[in-house]
Amino acid sequence: MERTRWIDIRGNHDAFNIMSLDSVNNYYRKYSANQKVGSFHYVHATPFGNYSFVCADATLTPGPKRPYNFFGILNQTQMDMLDTFRAESLKSNQSIWFGHYTTSTIVSPSPGVRELMRSAVAYLCGHLHTLGGLMPVLHSRHPHGTLELELGDWMDNRRYRVLAFDHDLLSFSDLRFEKWPAVVITNPKDAQYMHPDLEPLDRIRRSTHIRVLAFSEATITVVRVIVDGEALGECHPAGGPLYVLPWDPLRYLTGLHTIRVEVEDSLGRSSAREQHFSLARDGVTPSFGFAQSFILLTDHYVVGRAIFAITMLLNVGLLLSFRFMRHFPLGRAGWSSQACMSLRLVSKVDHFFYSLLLFNLCTALGPWFIGELIDGHSGACFAFGVFVNGHFLEGSLTYVVGVIQLLFFNMPLTLYLCWSLHLRCRGNTFRSLLLRPGCRWRCLAVHLLMLLLLAWQAHSCYFLLETYGLLAFLLSPVRTWALGLGLVLVYRAWTCPMPSWSSVAGGGNGKSVSPSS
Repeated sequence: MERTRWIDIRGNHDAFNIMSLDSVNNYYRKYSANQKVGSFHYVHATPFGNYSFVCADATLTPGPKRPYNFFGILNQTQMDMLDTFRAESLKSNQSIWFGHYTTSTIVSPSPGVRELMRSAVAYLCGHLHTLGGLMPVLHSRHPHGTLELELGDWMDNRRYRVLAFDHDLLSFSDLRFEKWPAVVITNPKDAQYMHPDLEPLDRIRRSTHIRVLAFSEATITVVRVIVDGEALGECHPAGGPLYVLPWDPLRYLTGLHTIRVEVEDSLGRSSAREQHFSLARDGVTPSFGFAQSFILLTDHYVVGRAIFAITMLLNVGLLLSFRFMRHFPLGRAGWSSQACMSLRLVSKVDHFFYSLLLFNLCTALGPWFIGELIDGHSGACFAFGVFVNGHFLEGSLTYVVGVIQLLFFNMPLTLYLCWSLHLRCRGNTFRSLLLRPGCRWRCLAVHLLMLLLLAWQAHSCYFLLETYGLLAFLLSPVRTWALGLGLVLVYRAWTCPMPSWSSVAGGGNGKSVSPSS
């Protein structure tokens, strides 16, 4: 603290089960270095100019228990404050924005947080923890050119990043702790991370030296430079971790080139860093991968909301359409006709239709459960958001959870009932199907799949009990009550009297008859 300027901000793990910033469980209040809460603007002053660091704090207050604080939220007041910081940062040589969440996991009003940070050369973030090792590098570029540079976590992956401004050109290396030497090539800058609109790239073409930052616990002994496979020589120290080598940039004015720096220390450890660079005026910039850009640049809460709405409309719309269809012609053949007949059956039998309709409407409009979303503070969870102790947190991950609920329980339950009632209407019983050689294994597979989905729903109820308490378990229409409803409907599908198919196809509810009819 005496030698280093620390800037830290909260993340979602700092807000789990935290009602307010004054909570005794708010460890950030005690262990934060700068003791700042909310967004702020820090200006780093040097003899050659100022550099702005704008913190975008989207952490939820209050912070509910997992999983409903995975997304960050910026309200209009916070956006106005960030816009003020943006205007102030225009006076600096360069500005960097940073926050815990990726922009793809921040809910913000129009014009959106990416638009606010368009004057920054980069946005630094974390949160995704390399997606369990699937995406160790998550970098991309906003439409206006700002780089978004996610970094793996320190706790499990021991990742850290070294950044440097060299003549107002940003360079960086993502490194792993205790892997020495650490190397950052600051000139020439990596072509993939150039920002022509904000960075003075002409300075690379006018430069006289290749510049490298090299760090190690032991003394650096060799810093070797290779360009396009040609060894240019060894750098000499220029003070601190800086090593330089004279070069002639006019040799590389066209095309894309590769620079490789190999570093060794006195303990015999070595490492190398390789990157592409371009001095062409047209700004050759390699693009980022599709997966990286999709993860970082897609507003996932918007996608989740759209998929949830489409899935819900499909599920409810089919029930309503087949319920009020006046006539359904008989005698058709084929898989699609069988499916339509099954949907017609479920829609025309009142206790199945109304049960499924109300269940789906409850999933759409809620509440999903009522309980202690924060210890000692009750609230209610809906698809469109969470209410807790008088506060409303806009829906985000709730839509994703809703889609999972629809795809893994609501819709399979409807399909299973369709299949069951269709077989019943054709004179079959639960027992007769298992004794019939031709379809025994197929029926067992369907029953087993439905059993697994019921078990998944039961596990969701257990998670609800463990996380939010007994009250949430008992007052949960979409979890606990839905499990009981599903069991009752499955039982009724194989035991209740069935209407004749001719009456159902003709548009009426029909007269209930025994299964043997």
